[in-house]
Amino acid sequence: MEQMNLFTDSPSQFAKAPLASRLRPETLDEYVGQQHLVGKGMILRQLIEKDQISSMIFWGPPGVGKTTLARIIANRTNAHFVEFSAVTSGIKEVREVMKDAEDNRKLGIRTLLFTDEIHRFNKAQQDAFLPFVEKGSIVLVGATTENPSFEINSALLSRCKVFILKALNEDDLFALLKHALSSEKGLGNMQIKISDKDLRSIAVFSNGDARCALNTLEMVVNNSTLDSDGIITVSTETVASCMDRRSLLYDKNGEEHYNLISALHKSMRNSDPDAAVYWMCRMIDGGEDPLYIARRMVRFASEDVGMADSNALNVAVNAYQACHFLGLPECNVHLAHAAVYLSMAPKSNALERACIDAAADIAESPAEPVPLQIRNAPTSLMKDAGYGKGYIYAHDTAEKMARMQCLPDALKGRRYYDPGDQGDEAAVKQRLEQIRKWKAGE
Repeated sequence: MEQMNLFTDSPSQFAKAPLASRLRPETLDEYVGQQHLVGKGMILRQLIEKDQISSMIFWGPPGVGKTTLARIIANRTNAHFVEFSAVTSGIKEVREVMKDAEDNRKLGIRTLLFTDEIHRFNKAQQDAFLPFVEKGSIVLVGATTENPSFEINSALLSRCKVFILKALNEDDLFALLKHALSSEKGLGNMQIKISDKDLRSIAVFSNGDARCALNTLEMVVNNSTLDSDGIITVSTETVASCMDRRSLLYDKNGEEHYNLISALHKSMRNSDPDAAVYWMCRMIDGGEDPLYIARRMVRFASEDVGMADSNALNVAVNAYQACHFLGLPECNVHLAHAAVYLSMAPKSNALERACIDAAADIAESPAEPVPLQIRNAPTSLMKDAGYGKGYIYAHDTAEKMARMQCLPDALKGRRYYDPGDQGDEAAVKQRLEQIRKWKAGE
């Protein structure tokens, strides 16, 4: 016997498609969000209405309407719509679609090829599109959650217009949920009582993702009480139980990974411990490896604090060790300890600048020979060749240093380390100035 549920109209009817699929917009007027692209007078809307569509890439987070927009474009431009995913399709499938598209072109039929997760195609697969995009056999519409600058071949990217789709805001999602409750394609044939406050909770929980919002609403309704009058009453407790963990967008291999670690690094650099702790916790909440976070803090300790507070490196390394010993969830406090310490420490990027400047000289000039006086001379032949001649053992001098050139001749007098005046580095700066004056004979 077929089991009935709240989304079955009769015992003989199979359960309907998911709410998000049933409510997929079919026109631009039904489309929610992305008003900067499809609002009245906006560029993409004009291209669609004038039927001047060319190949393009939709870049944005999940659930913001990339696939829906491609379908609307195909319908509006009377193009043959073909959809496949880079996850399940290979070169063979690409070539088959291209052959059909070429045949259609000869018959005067355009093919709009929508490729979901186009960033997952390898170089050879992406290159297979090129000749057909150039000939106009297909209008390629690719969707990606990753930065196309990094994930799509430059040759293909140069032939596509990139449109950035934004996460939907709370008001957009609230309006979408209201529409779902009233639309006959959605839940309009059911009597549902749910407060606006709970709907807004779902909107906030969904983090800009329309699909997540509709799926959550469907789950909430499906788990609510149906009384004898046929009214489904949704309680705040039911809503809370379906949202027991906030789903924050985070892909450890994607752009958001780098966005969040950048936010952590720059918050610490800007001496903002509150923001640093927040971004660190966001990464942990998203499933980031705590050892990765700790390693980045170790780097930060020398790159952005450096000699201004050399203990910062000890704190960061100790935090790494603590994360290694304990793991999550206990090690979160050690990462917070390090994030706050590094945020509050005096800052100096003198070590980072020294490395950058030295690397630039190494890259731009030939490999300079080591001065003879600081070369090792383990054999008599090397001694006869002048290796080690003129070397002064610093510990044998009263000053514990010598006026001896250690840089190559071509770089004589070059300075890489330029200490600042923050924290402990102020004393280092004073000491270095004294050393340089003495070595110059001043």
